[in-house]
Amino acid sequence: MTKTISIIVPCYNEQESIPLFYAAVEKVAATLPDHRIEYHFINDGSADQSLPEMRALQQQDPEHVHFISFSRNFGKEAALYAGLQAATGEYVAVMDVDLQDPPELLPEMLHGIEVEGFDCVGTRRTNRAGEPLIRSFFAKQFYKIINHISQTEIVDGARDYRLMTRQMVNAILEMSEYNRFSKGIFSWVGFDTKYLEYQNQDRVAGQTSWSFWGLFKYSLDGIVTFSETPLAIASFIGFFSFILALLALIFIVIRALLFGDPTSGWPSLVSIMLLVGGLQLLCLGIVGKYIGKIYLEVKHRPVYIIKEQK
Repeated sequence: MTKTISIIVPCYNEQESIPLFYAAVEKVAATLPDHRIEYHFINDGSADQSLPEMRALQQQDPEHVHFISFSRNFGKEAALYAGLQAATGEYVAVMDVDLQDPPELLPEMLHGIEVEGFDCVGTRRTNRAGEPLIRSFFAKQFYKIINHISQTEIVDGARDYRLMTRQMVNAILEMSEYNRFSKGIFSWVGFDTKYLEYQNQDRVAGQTSWSFWGLFKYSLDGIVTFSETPLAIASFIGFFSFILALLALIFIVIRALLFGDPTSGWPSLVSIMLLVGGLQLLCLGIVGKYIGKIYLEVKHRPVYIIKEQK
């Protein structure tokens, strides 16, 4: 019996990569005669000719190629969620269109599920060759931090590129939250997962849309979404500041009783006030981040809006 592999491909300004990606995956698909490939390209509000490229591919291969076009840019997480909802195959793969996710790994991923019995076969990069050093440094620190403060383990270097069973995809779709962090969700739902390692691949065309600041905000979202530790840290800072202030107050009272009330010392007093005020603002900022997430969640807005679909 022929089984279908649904491939989800988020795209944002990837007009050059789309036809190259399709051709590369079709070569691999030819080596999988017992499996049918269907494509779900997600146009995440691209400003270039990505959508016309998708339309052309869909007209060329209407049986296997489908696309969803958003009304605006909703982000990669929304694109992944839309693709998971649209996928109909027994197996579902998530891939980047820039071919940094090697299609040649698909047969081995299938073997891991069908022969070895895994529910998911993911991928992880063994190096970050070609990336700016500062980005690589902060990426490694992010994985160290989140794995220390979260109960959900996120594998260092893990990519979104993975092949999953229908059972695992259905479990992911049950998590319909607005604030999504797919790397954490993939781990949180559980299921037996195997990781394939590979060397970092260069983009086949175009430029990445991820800036350092964008990745930094994305990492903060991941930490807030899958850990309550920052709130605990804020509470600890507040309690520690209270104890220090209490000790300082006792010291000042005793000093005034024994030696009088000197007028000197106002610079240190101002410094202490600024320190405590800064700590309060830090704690308020941490709490505010969580409140902001709650605010967006309780609005129950759609994760994405579709403008065109085929």
